Amino acid sequence: MRDFREFRSKFEGLLAAARKKATLARGAPVYPPTRLRELTGFGANPGNLRMFAYAPKDLPPEAPLVIALHGCTQTAAEYDHGSGWSSLADSLGFAVVYPQQQPANNPKNCFSWFLPGDITRGHGEALSIREMVEHAIATFAADRRKVFVTGLSAGGAMASVMLATYPEVFAGGAIIAGLPYGCAGNVQQAFEAMFTEQENAAQALGDRVRAASRHRGPWPKISVWHGTRDPIVKPSNAEDIIRQWTNVHGLSDSPSYQELIGSHTRRIWSDAKDNVLIEAFSISGMAHGAPLATATGGESCGAAGAFFLDVGISSTHHVARFWSLHESLVEMPRAATPMSAPTQIPTDGRAFVIAGAAAEGSHGREVQRVLQ
Repeated sequence: MRDFREFRSKFEGLLAAARKKATLARGAPVYPPTRLRELTGFGANPGNLRMFAYAPKDLPPEAPLVIALHGCTQTAAEYDHGSGWSSLADSLGFAVVYPQQQPANNPKNCFSWFLPGDITRGHGEALSIREMVEHAIATFAADRRKVFVTGLSAGGAMASVMLATYPEVFAGGAIIAGLPYGCAGNVQQAFEAMFTEQENAAQALGDRVRAASRHRGPWPKISVWHGTRDPIVKPSNAEDIIRQWTNVHGLSDSPSYQELIGSHTRRIWSDAKDNVLIEAFSISGMAHGAPLATATGGESCGAAGAFFLDVGISSTHHVARFWSLHESLVEMPRAATPMSAPTQIPTDGRAFVIAGAAAEGSHGREVQRVLQ
């Protein structure tokens, strides 16, 4: 077993290197005044978290609600600026809640996704976030049938926690560069899960979710995102997240469909009625962070910087579409290197997907026809 101090040194070094690289590439970050406001008195707060929120002016009643969880070394305001969730809320009409960790809980401002006292239903940080959800539903008159949770890195791992411990609360989730629920019970195990290759049995992974609450379905739909060159959270964790939720949903290990979007791969798992329940993006060559598309156009969202990486595809926009938050279909960005001809990608024998259409900018129309 590797020494705890070695793991911690590696972790801190990688975080610092990522921020230094972003600063060298773009200069010191300059953040505009935050659009978020802090809400207090939201209920029981055993996890000692802070609650920030954004809602567009004249938000209609029964609007959706998104819970967005920042990564290590980040704040709610930084995560909002980088991910662009509040800007998308202006366009689509939903409210966003940003739970914020406090240094008193974790010196790197990471959510405690690995501590039993914080990842158990009715306890710790998980309960604090659940209380924020209920307070936001009341404050913004949100539709409790349209509550979603997403997060990056430690926030992604905490999104896994919320989806497992309160599955009846969330219609869907998106886990970006995160880890599966129940993969660690202390700091040492957390570092091992992050830095070493993991390949847990699907049944064991699914059992962790089923043991986290008395809920027995229906289950949230899940979107998983991970870079192929992530040095902080091994991409094998994305595969474990997929196995965890395909097992919970009772789906095959093999995807129903697969497609290429430029050099990136998207896999889709559907039920017997062709409802898409799980999707997984493998972002080619991307390090640790949330995928962005910051070029001008319909997919522009957020701001590139440390842990927000411009790779030509907007995870924020796509996740919103996956959750049906868009009022109308928005096309995926054009591929950086267009394919000269459509490519058929066989999956488990049930179907073929035409990948070249996405490269020509018609992904929104063509793939929707394939999946419906």
